[in-house]
Amino acid sequence: MDQQVLLSLVSKYGSPLYVYDAEKIISQFDRIKNAFSETKRLRINFATKALSNISILKLLKKAGANIDCVSIEEVQLGLLAGFAPKQISYTPSGVSFEEIERAVDLGVKITLDNLIALEYFGAKHPGLPVSIRINPNVMGGGNKKISVGHHKAKFGIPVYQIDEVLEIEKKYKMKINGVHMHTGSDILKVETFLEAAEVLFSVAKRFEHLDFIDFGGGFKVSYKEGDPATDIEKFGKIISKRFNEICKEYGKDLEIVFEPGKFLVSESGHFLVKVNLIKEIKDISFAAVDSGFNHLIRPMYYGAYHHIVNISNPKGPEKPYHVVGYICETDTFAENRMINEVRKDDILCFRNAGAYAFTMASNYNSRLRPAEVLVYKGKDYLIRERENIEDLTRNQIITDIL
Repeated sequence: MDQQVLLSLVSKYGSPLYVYDAEKIISQFDRIKNAFSETKRLRINFATKALSNISILKLLKKAGANIDCVSIEEVQLGLLAGFAPKQISYTPSGVSFEEIERAVDLGVKITLDNLIALEYFGAKHPGLPVSIRINPNVMGGGNKKISVGHHKAKFGIPVYQIDEVLEIEKKYKMKINGVHMHTGSDILKVETFLEAAEVLFSVAKRFEHLDFIDFGGGFKVSYKEGDPATDIEKFGKIISKRFNEICKEYGKDLEIVFEPGKFLVSESGHFLVKVNLIKEIKDISFAAVDSGFNHLIRPMYYGAYHHIVNISNPKGPEKPYHVVGYICETDTFAENRMINEVRKDDILCFRNAGAYAFTMASNYNSRLRPAEVLVYKGKDYLIRERENIEDLTRNQIITDIL
């Protein structure tokens, strides 16, 4: 996105500020759709947890997406965005039976990831279709915090428990209509997907009533110039061919499902912050900004890299900076990062802030969460107002004893 446009948005809406490029989101959606054009039935479920703003959900609905939700609250957001229940997949982990019942009442598609919940569901709703999430025991992902398909992860039913799943299905005369997996995020190698896919295919062959096979998400995006990303076109050709073979063996045209989150929205996002001060200590220059891990926790939590650009002084001489926040804990965004000379009140732009930025934001230190802006066809739209002190205190109750 043009730097002058971003600067004008900060002038208009203030900082910190999340800005999303709608056309980038749509183009990423179209890339996946085209990559799997050789399959007969394709469903793309946007992973709502990546960016759950209702306007973003509406944008993806218009593009042709369904959504995947991991909480009942995300389901409710999807309904508010106009998705029909049949367009919403609910794929929780470790939730209560009460929450599962709420999802049943709302009529959404349900995927369960443990035998306890599956047996409960079979006894309570034997005629209602349900899918299962398996754990393929494949290590995939950018680091261990986002690798969720290995045998020590809490997610999914281990493949060695499939016999028990079949017993539960038979006992309650259930209809297990889908098998699902998700091995992790930031997976670069097509071979990692293929290894897990073969496990999923072997499981799928054991069920008689399948309608779909869900491969989850986890495609890697580029975080800086020259950074490798998942070759979605290559992946599409290889998986489509293999999937079509499986459908032929199964005797039915199954639906192929993916759940991209970061791949669709990460590169669309720009997080804009203002520099409060420059602090020099020996050989370190700290650029302190008006944000912290309360607004962008990925660098601190995942060790994630976000490219940082000084859009106020793009031609200044490059210098190394520690870019830090205003939180009373260590909230270092980057160390010794080469950035065009940073001055007080400059605006820095963090790239790849469309996924897991606002959705992981908090009010830590009683800081307020920023506004969100969507840019579509050259026009900017405020899609979330900046919080104020009333938002922070709205649900607090001062007791009589005080």
